[in-house]
Amino acid sequence: MNDELQEPLEVLYQDAYFIAINKPSGLLVHKSPIDKHETRFALQEIRDQLGQYVYPVHRLDKPTSGVLLFALSKEINKILSNSFRQNEVKKEYIAIVRGYTEIKGYIDYPLKQMLDTKLEKKRGTVKEEQTAQTYYERVDTVELPYAVSRYLTARYSLIKLYPQTGRKHQLRRHMKHIHHHMIGDTKHGRGEHNKLFRKKFGSYRLLLHALSLHLKHPVTQKEISISAGIDNTFRNIFESFGWDRVEY
Repeated sequence: MNDELQEPLEVLYQDAYFIAINKPSGLLVHKSPIDKHETRFALQEIRDQLGQYVYPVHRLDKPTSGVLLFALSKEINKILSNSFRQNEVKKEYIAIVRGYTEIKGYIDYPLKQMLDTKLEKKRGTVKEEQTAQTYYERVDTVELPYAVSRYLTARYSLIKLYPQTGRKHQLRRHMKHIHHHMIGDTKHGRGEHNKLFRKKFGSYRLLLHALSLHLKHPVTQKEISISAGIDNTFRNIFESFGWDRVEY
């Protein structure tokens, strides 16, 4: 794991009821059968920082960075978790994808539940298809003078995504569905583009970031917006592409 994960996690918001952190890419939220060998978890990290137990309200995939909430009590965890289930929390992501996307788009494409363990696969476990919807909008584009596959140049889009449901790998799978695979996605992406970003820009992470959450406070009912800054990998790419002045 990256050395920068040894640093204290960045706290974005904290009060007596819940805390929000900027989760780095590469850090699991909690122990998972998917990655049995991992020894570091956001749950453990923030618990140790605060000196008290915390409750994960939602999750971000290991390679995804950005805003992550933890409740400071079971009661608040129940309220916030229900807000996520009821789609009362507005989520905003940014990502870099292959090709030029439409300026705006809406993806309504059901997703089969993903099997979590090898045992489930071995048993032939079948999970149901779930409805899934995502809005997206293009922020900027770039064309690079590098040949990829049969193309002489490589085109990419910076997009914002607004998931309306919370299915596993939803944003990554939806972008794959419309053939604008996310860069750095080793499961649903395109290897030739991932390889280009590793070689030319030193990017070894999934370029998906949970930029902000907008929600009602579980106690005061006040509207709260919590935003997370991008990491050095994103920042360096933005500078290379001339996106460092882009408002997103």
